[in-house]
Amino acid sequence: MPTKAAKDAQSKFNQRLSGKVAVVTGGNGGIGFAIAEVLIGEGCSVVITGRNEERLHATAEKLNGVGRSKAVPHLCDVREPYSVDAVFDMVKSRFGHLDILVNNAGICQAPTPVENTSVEMWREMIDSDLTSVFLCTRAALPLMQNHAGCTIINNLSVAAVQTFPNMSAYTAAKTGAYGFTRALREEMMPRGIRVTALMPGATSTDLWKQIMPEVSHEKMMKPETIAQAVLYTVLLPPEANVSELLITPTAGAV
Repeated sequence: MPTKAAKDAQSKFNQRLSGKVAVVTGGNGGIGFAIAEVLIGEGCSVVITGRNEERLHATAEKLNGVGRSKAVPHLCDVREPYSVDAVFDMVKSRFGHLDILVNNAGICQAPTPVENTSVEMWREMIDSDLTSVFLCTRAALPLMQNHAGCTIINNLSVAAVQTFPNMSAYTAAKTGAYGFTRALREEMMPRGIRVTALMPGATSTDLWKQIMPEVSHEKMMKPETIAQAVLYTVLLPPEANVSELLITPTAGAV
């Protein structure tokens, strides 16, 4: 049986992000939920955003569990500047600073040839998967001033660097977000803010049910796997940076 000293040491080990504040967009499910859960497990206060208020608050209750109050839900449409600004205004008034931003919110398209891709689909992809990253980052940066070691992680998908047919709008949005991430990294480096491009391969989430319900999840990665990579990044010493995290299933999938 572990001694009290051992338990205290373990408890301290599991609170490595105590006092830190994070925003995880799209934190009410899938990879975003897994990331929020692992950060909270390390003592971090995490603001999770989503567009479904009922689901968002239910997720916060699940994350908080018994005796915890680290998850803060905030309704947000990351495509809209006013909605994004409201989230970070709340962070400023409640916490006064921000240490971690995970731009995770995004959508995917059903496989569609270019000639059948509507302007509406194109714009929705760009707004949801590219413009949202810019809006959230722009609003977050003033809260990261004078905090060397702050981290911005943009969840881009392997589609940012790998081409998939019939996914032109999605690929364009993710590739654009990858370019934004690289430019942001160079801009933030002198300020001690690390910027990481997270590019996971096939991960078992509900998103697949929406776009390719016939695809097997057997060989896909779990959201918790991606969350552990995020945790590794934010726990690095302030002087260290992981530029890119390309994570793919060992057995191959899809």
